[in-house]
Amino acid sequence: MRKPDESDPNRIALMREGGARLARVKYALNEMVRPGVLFEEIESEAQRLIKKEDATPSFMTVHGYKYATCITKNEGCCHGVPVGKKVNPGDLITIDVGLVYQGYHTDTSTTVYAGNEAKAPKEIREFMAIGRQALDNAIAKARAGNSVYDISKAIQDTIEDAGYGAVYQLTGHGVGKQLHEDPYIPCVAYVEDKKIKLHEGQTIAIEPMYAMGNPYLILGKDKWTYETRDKSLTGMFEDTVLITSGNPEILTR
Repeated sequence: MRKPDESDPNRIALMREGGARLARVKYALNEMVRPGVLFEEIESEAQRLIKKEDATPSFMTVHGYKYATCITKNEGCCHGVPVGKKVNPGDLITIDVGLVYQGYHTDTSTTVYAGNEAKAPKEIREFMAIGRQALDNAIAKARAGNSVYDISKAIQDTIEDAGYGAVYQLTGHGVGKQLHEDPYIPCVAYVEDKKIKLHEGQTIAIEPMYAMGNPYLILGKDKWTYETRDKSLTGMFEDTVLITSGNPEILTR
């Protein structure tokens, strides 16, 4: 992880604009999630849309990775390579996407139900609702003077109080000139993170990751995808957030 560079007076304006552009990409990709769609089709559209937004894919700056998205399904939690799979009815599909606009990264992800979510099984509807709530609760704690611990505790409490497992092996992160910057933003609360205070002007990617069963993750056969060892369903919801003097500002919605 790298220390953020917040010296550019245009940084926040550029990240606001980049976040707005990424939000448009995200919503368009989420609409593509329907039975029969290939992951490659979503990836191709992501590249097209990011280029249309006069931006470049963030994830292609990661060493060895050549795609604009990470797409996973069901037990796949994150970092999924978007090739060789398709969407089946009832799948939980997570699309993670980022872009670089005028030198600054923004990052976002959503878990989407493949079908009419309103008609999904109750356990699926409740599972997805908790992920969204965990993100909103965490963002509410993203205020100057609060700590990383406050964000992480909001995520962990929301997820575990509902009977699910918060992923502890992977984290959210700072974001700016680099895709991954300090600080780490875990999904579980560590007392030592009370020392890491948030400040006005800081930009962070908050990303609750959780599982319906045991949240322990293993690396899949493709050497990229992290998936639950017990094959339980997973979800991930992420936004890039700006810390202000008042309420947090969500840049990717």
